[in-house]
Amino acid sequence: MSKGRLVSRSITHSLHLTQLFSPKTSPPNPFHTFHRPLTTPSPNTLEGLIDPDFNPPGPNPRTEPDLAEELALLRDSLVDNTAECSSSESGKCSNDALLVWNVIKNSNDGFGGKTQVLLRQFRKKLNESLVVDVLKLVQNNNAELGVKFFLWAGRQIGYSHTAPAYDALLDALGCNREDGKVPERFLREIRDDDEMVLRKLLNLLIRKCCRNGSWSLALEELERLKQFGYKPSRATYSALVYVFLKAGRLDTAHVVHRDMSDSGFPMDHRMLGCFVHSLCRAGKWREALDLIENEEFVPDTIIYTQMISGLCEASLFEEAMDFLTRMRSSSCVPNVVTYRILLCSCLNKKKLGRCKRLLSMMLIEGCYPSPKIFNSLVHAYCKTGDYSYAYKLLNKMVNCGYQPGYVVYNILIGGICGNEELPGEGVLELAENAYAEMLDAGIVLNKVNVSNFARCLCGAGKFDKAYKVIREMMSKGFIPDCNTYSKVIGFLCNASKVEHAVRLFDEMKKNGIVPDVYTYTILIDNFCKAGIIQQARSWFDEMVRDGCSPNVVTYTALIHAYLKARKISDANELFEMMLSEGCAPNVVTYTALIDGHCKAGHIEKACQIYAKMRGSGEISVVDMYFRIESNAQEPNVVTYGALVDGLCKAHKVEDAHDLLAAMSVEGCEPNHIVYDALIDGFCKEGKLDQAQGVFTKMSERGYNPNVYTYSSLIDRLFKDKRLDLALKVLSKMLENSCSPNVILYTVMIDGLCKAGKTDEAYKLMLMMEEKGIRPNVVTYTAMIDGYGKTGKVKKSLELLKQMGIKGCAPNFVTYRVLINHCCASGFLDEAHELLEEMKQTYWPRNMVSYRKVIQGFNKDFIINLGLLNEINENESVPVTPVYRILIESFCKAGRLEVALELHREILSSSSFMSADRNIYSSLIESLSLSCKVDKAFELFGDMIRRGGVPDLSVFFYLIKGLIMVNRWDEALQLSDSVCNMVR
Repeated sequence: MSKGRLVSRSITHSLHLTQLFSPKTSPPNPFHTFHRPLTTPSPNTLEGLIDPDFNPPGPNPRTEPDLAEELALLRDSLVDNTAECSSSESGKCSNDALLVWNVIKNSNDGFGGKTQVLLRQFRKKLNESLVVDVLKLVQNNNAELGVKFFLWAGRQIGYSHTAPAYDALLDALGCNREDGKVPERFLREIRDDDEMVLRKLLNLLIRKCCRNGSWSLALEELERLKQFGYKPSRATYSALVYVFLKAGRLDTAHVVHRDMSDSGFPMDHRMLGCFVHSLCRAGKWREALDLIENEEFVPDTIIYTQMISGLCEASLFEEAMDFLTRMRSSSCVPNVVTYRILLCSCLNKKKLGRCKRLLSMMLIEGCYPSPKIFNSLVHAYCKTGDYSYAYKLLNKMVNCGYQPGYVVYNILIGGICGNEELPGEGVLELAENAYAEMLDAGIVLNKVNVSNFARCLCGAGKFDKAYKVIREMMSKGFIPDCNTYSKVIGFLCNASKVEHAVRLFDEMKKNGIVPDVYTYTILIDNFCKAGIIQQARSWFDEMVRDGCSPNVVTYTALIHAYLKARKISDANELFEMMLSEGCAPNVVTYTALIDGHCKAGHIEKACQIYAKMRGSGEISVVDMYFRIESNAQEPNVVTYGALVDGLCKAHKVEDAHDLLAAMSVEGCEPNHIVYDALIDGFCKEGKLDQAQGVFTKMSERGYNPNVYTYSSLIDRLFKDKRLDLALKVLSKMLENSCSPNVILYTVMIDGLCKAGKTDEAYKLMLMMEEKGIRPNVVTYTAMIDGYGKTGKVKKSLELLKQMGIKGCAPNFVTYRVLINHCCASGFLDEAHELLEEMKQTYWPRNMVSYRKVIQGFNKDFIINLGLLNEINENESVPVTPVYRILIESFCKAGRLEVALELHREILSSSSFMSADRNIYSSLIESLSLSCKVDKAFELFGDMIRRGGVPDLSVFFYLIKGLIMVNRWDEALQLSDSVCNMVR
């Protein structure tokens, strides 16, 4: 190598180091002094944790201007093993190499004069590539000829061997075999020809063994080199030291180093760095300091950084931080590499508190982590639930000059929304803020995060935003697949936002994405649960038509819905279709059959299906369900739960209790639902002792009572007016850290109101609001009814206003209750106004709507209002009772004009299908006593035309009215007619 090239390389290297360790710079290639990666990879290492620009240490020695030959050999020897033949990267040798090999092989004179004469023609073509290619051809044939060719080539004018040629010769001599031992005879032959060539070859052989990690073989070759009387070069010693340091054999490395020093090769800066790094990695940082002192080196930023790296690899973080302080006190400024090593090590070891401190120190000193380290930090803090700091890291990235991208946004939003448990309101807000930022940057969420983000938004009640997320992602070029659509549709359905789900389903089909059985089944199941069976069946027919085969879940959902709606023939028809399509029913199907028949009031048939499942039934009525034999017919805990609940609701609690014993025989452990159903059933029957027995058994089985368990007991105690005991149960509930929900609070408020303790009930309602539980329409209605029964109607009216202010809309039952109490207390104008308000705000048009209005109310409460029979018997909207009480009240108050107006209004309603005898009787009585007999007879005729059957009191008041206006003849005629009718 020329002196000019050496000077040029030295200057370049110096400039590189100056730029590398500038404290305010974040260079693309930190430093090349370490001999191994920063940390040993582990299964827990995060992808992207280590900066790709951070190169692990490699054996690149510093240049020495006075050792040109050694440096040339060192430079060449460290060429990557993969570049063995520059001209044959494709695996093929050149034509000249093949010609040379043919000459050597076919001359048959053992590389004698004839061969050498023939090879003269290739002298001018000799170069590194040709020699390497020929030696590669020799490798698997005749090593002896390879040695002779190598020696011949080296003697040719204009050509000298390079490191790749020496490597090729070593491979030809078998260095790449398992033993890696070069035969002694070849070495002696080379020595006899050219001792300098042998010295270079042996030095390169040792370094080759070191590169291959064969340090034991390297030692053997070192000994052989000395036996031949040669002195190892500095590069050879360096390679040996590095390989032993890398292997963790510090003692051997020290021995080689002493031999190296004795040979006149002092330790250089790079070797010192590797030594102290290895010592610190072994926890011997004091020895590292001693070594620096003995070698009379002044530690610089590179040395300190290598020591810190070793301490971090040894998990000696306190010592590493001490060295950070030590280097500051030595006027060595930590650079970006120093901080990145500390930060990455703490991150790998999950020392996240220390990471915050280090990151703060880095940013203050203008040293910035790479974007990938930021990504890993965000991921780590999301894993620990510190979402607030993870979000702050995005701002820190911006401050460092990096624009957060696709990866980090998805890491943050995925970390917040990817857990099974829904995030809190504040945490979800962070995800929403991050989403808004990434949307502005034109970045999209991945498929998984679209689904998870939408699920969390739905869980927080932000259904419109969840739907909007899908649309926004699509506007950015993201097309959800069927799985993504299905998941979001499922989230919307579970949140009762079915209209949004249907819109998304329609959009899915418009985008050309074919719904699968999972998507259809989600919609069918949810519409069945909502009682909208016609639409569910329409989708079922659509999927069958389009070639999407329903599965057992699809069939089961529809069959269950038909049974609950008492459409037994439709359910049986669908079951037959299921069997004909080869879809075998499973235990869920049979459980749905039992539950459906229970809810349809066919408790006997449900019991027969259960008996057949157990193999103890010989009932032909349910044989149609068991034509296919299946192991899935054995009842499980859900089956028992459905039957126990059905029996309890059918007032067969004792039979339900007997199922507990049957479950034990079958080895089926009752769950919380079974126990709760039994406790509730006994409480509804007023059998508190039996309920207490089940409660005790449930506790013995290790099931803690929940809010529903306590609700059943407290509700019964309030009904029995055992308030003291109810409060004791409530106290026990609170001791067990079971917080009451809105249902239980409503039960207690209703119970206190029925006991006449309205003030206590109101205080309880205020307390539940303080606890963060908002009273619902049932709570307010119970409170309004309680005040009304104690004559505090004005207080009831005030509560109605409170409902509106607090965003709780009254429903039909609320108005009905309040109108009754207003009429009973003489507040007729207020009652009339309530009727008008009720019609404007909520006026059910059909029976289904009316059922929705009263859902959630306690059954006994509905019975007390007299609505249950009306619901069962009257298929029109039961508004008649409201008009009846208003008309009767206005009649009693003598305000016949208003009463007649209300009557005309109800007659004009399509819901008034037949005559209401009570309304007509009240009006006829009032008109007759007010001497308005003609109007009374007009109403009597209308009543008859509408199919009404008058009772005797109507005739009595008509006769009395005729007498009061002196129409005696008509009165006598009507009297005779009544007598004849009675006879």
